[in-house]
Amino acid sequence: MFRNIFCTVLLTCGVAISCFAQICQGSLGDPIINVTFGSGANPGPPLSAATTNYSYVDSLCPRDGKYSVVNYTTNCFDNTWFTVTDHTGNPNGYFMLVNASYAPGQFYLDTVRGLCGGSTYEFAAWLINVQRPTACGNNPIAPNITFRLEKTDGTLLQTYNTNNILATDPPQWRQYGFFFNTPSGVTEVVIRMVNNAPGGCGNDIGLDDITFRACGPQINVTINGSATTDTVCYGTAKASNIVAQVSSGFNNPVFQWQQNFNGGNWTDIPGATATNYVANFPASATPGTYQYRLIAAESGNINTPACRVASAPVNIYVAPRPTIVVNNSSPVCAGGTVTLTATANTVTWSGPNMFTASGNNVSVGPVHTGHAGKYYATVHNGSCTWTDSTNVVVRPAPDVIITPDTADLCEGDSVLLTASGAVNYSWFPIQGLSRTNTASTMASPTETTLYNVIGMAADGCADTAFTNVVVRRRPTANAGEDKSILQGASVTLSGSATGDNVRYYWSPDYAMTGSQTLTPSVTPLRDTMYVLHVVSDAGCGSDEDTMRVVIFKNLEVPNAFSPNSDNRNDLWRIPGLSSYPNAEVSVFDRYGREVFRSSRFQHWDGKRNGQPVPAATYYYIINLRNGFDPILGWLYLAR
Repeated sequence: MFRNIFCTVLLTCGVAISCFAQICQGSLGDPIINVTFGSGANPGPPLSAATTNYSYVDSLCPRDGKYSVVNYTTNCFDNTWFTVTDHTGNPNGYFMLVNASYAPGQFYLDTVRGLCGGSTYEFAAWLINVQRPTACGNNPIAPNITFRLEKTDGTLLQTYNTNNILATDPPQWRQYGFFFNTPSGVTEVVIRMVNNAPGGCGNDIGLDDITFRACGPQINVTINGSATTDTVCYGTAKASNIVAQVSSGFNNPVFQWQQNFNGGNWTDIPGATATNYVANFPASATPGTYQYRLIAAESGNINTPACRVASAPVNIYVAPRPTIVVNNSSPVCAGGTVTLTATANTVTWSGPNMFTASGNNVSVGPVHTGHAGKYYATVHNGSCTWTDSTNVVVRPAPDVIITPDTADLCEGDSVLLTASGAVNYSWFPIQGLSRTNTASTMASPTETTLYNVIGMAADGCADTAFTNVVVRRRPTANAGEDKSILQGASVTLSGSATGDNVRYYWSPDYAMTGSQTLTPSVTPLRDTMYVLHVVSDAGCGSDEDTMRVVIFKNLEVPNAFSPNSDNRNDLWRIPGLSSYPNAEVSVFDRYGREVFRSSRFQHWDGKRNGQPVPAATYYYIINLRNGFDPILGWLYLAR
């Protein structure tokens, strides 16, 4: 039950040297001795008396024939040593650092007690050459260690030599050791380590993790046929079948299953002495890590720890149920949103209406009564799941309606709006309403308005209803300004109308074209009053307005008269000018000097300021006003 470990170290000079260690290939027992040298601040304390014949120094770089206990060494002897740390990688772990003396000799001694005679044991230790290959002119002295196993009287039982431990870059910790059988009746042995190489430039070594333990058959333990770990979910009962396969080695083997909890001491499981064991975990099993192993020994030695071997442990983890606090934000009214919360991590949700989600905080909504019910939060932890639930309450919203749901009003009228289906009401917008917090309100808007009412039930849930109040503008008529035209001429009337859904027409339709338009054309031969009628087809009444078309006669202006007092054609008269009461007549001589002006013209007697003007040709301007163009012409005055 051992294996030969061969290793070849290729040196920079190209020389290859082989080394080997005879290590137990079966299962090992708990260490009878396990020297780790402890841990702490650098450097550590000296070893106990008689352990070594080297002298202790509290230095990171001991001189020849000295040793120290350190957790690292750095920059020693002009950096010819490597920076080396504890074999296990523990930054505070100690190892023994030896600078060999010039004469070969013993550097470590220990006694192992409580052994069983006629049993197989393994002794092993980790060694490292701290010298750089380039030190000492590229030829440092290599450590060469002999392990001696002796009876307490000095009788040699077995020896093992490491051969030269060559310097490598980077440096390497290597395990060296051997296994042996104790003679019958021998219960104590002495372990001695001797450095065979001389001191000087090289032969500097680190020593760590010295173990001495029983060696026996190979024991392989699995759970449920193959695994070395298993998980039990708290709250769920489970049985794990643990099976051991044991190779040959003991003549009359006996077995005992052991367990520990959370790394505590190993304890025997009463009655568990077969090569298989069923670990039963009730639903209430205490969460934590349970380890199981099978120990084996020759018959009669099973109760002696130094004489038995153990399998590697298998682990069964009872996963604790996480603290799950599941809640929700209900009760909530229909149309709102519910928030589901769970304190644990990695949560999936399920619920009514095939609802699924994941996360610590999730929302459901907008909700209706079909969303009410239980929602389940499932917490996942590895292969374990746990479920808790919370009940969501959805309150139905009231069904609020407004009567009427639409309304048509004429401008200035009102309509009664009545809401039902709730307890309390609020109307918006407030413009045009007689009340805003009652079921009924009188609406008198000035323009079309969409009103809404929020109705709230006794449980606080609300609904909103709408009604559109359409305001129809009442008709207004504007027939436009009065018109003046010459007899026989045409004019376009300029009426206008406002209001919703209106139609219009003129009366009378005398001498009119387009009586149902706002701008008809008229050609009256006499003064006429026209009326514009505007009627609402929405039932909002009618309106009318009147305008006048005044007819002026055509003027025939005489171009001569003779104011000589013969009672014949003594005055310049203009027939029909009386139809133009605002007309103004001006007369000018050939030099442009005004000789006559009248704003209410009846006739001219040929005088200026009471004096007759001479016979001549004169020029006149007749300004009819009322929108007519001035009339220009000439006049001959004879004497």
